[in-house]
Amino acid sequence: MHSFDLAAVPHTPWKNGGGHTRELACWPPGAGMEGFEWRVSVATIAAPGPFSAFAGVDRRIMLLDGDGMQLRARDGSLDHRLDRRWQPLAFAGEVAVDCTLLGGTSTDFNLMLRRGRWRGEVQVVRDPRQPGSTPAGLCLVLAGRWSRGDDRLTAGQGLWWSAAEAGPALVPQAGQGGDAPALAWVELRPVI
Repeated sequence: MHSFDLAAVPHTPWKNGGGHTRELACWPPGAGMEGFEWRVSVATIAAPGPFSAFAGVDRRIMLLDGDGMQLRARDGSLDHRLDRRWQPLAFAGEVAVDCTLLGGTSTDFNLMLRRGRWRGEVQVVRDPRQPGSTPAGLCLVLAGRWSRGDDRLTAGQGLWWSAAEAGPALVPQAGQGGDAPALAWVELRPVI
């Protein structure tokens, strides 16, 4: 079980200067963009432009912050306004997608899965979950406070795992004011 705090994850600027990415987890560790089997990241998009193409990769994207973006595939297979936070969208990584910002800078959550190797989905949940209950996965606190044994997690903090490992559940804590507790939950399973 590995923990992370989004505020402490280093930024990697994009070659086109349109934003940057913070990698939360990658399998296998240290794999480059051509060698990963699954990868989870948070991207900050500051300028319009094309998305990077990833042949043989299934993508899931979800708006975290900002006004959002219009995503259009050059082949017409995708035309989607991603302007509601926490609503995942799936598309094939090899599709040439152009992004137009709907306002200012936006931040999104990304899951990339090597097709035929791993399967998984992004969900937003508000009920207790057990990290380590699947062969691999990741959770990121979106809002509120969550506890796991003696550990307390707040927005931007999370856990990832690369092997099933039983442990205590992650439980939302009742709070005063602000958003109700919410968690980005990613369950990953190898394709057999």
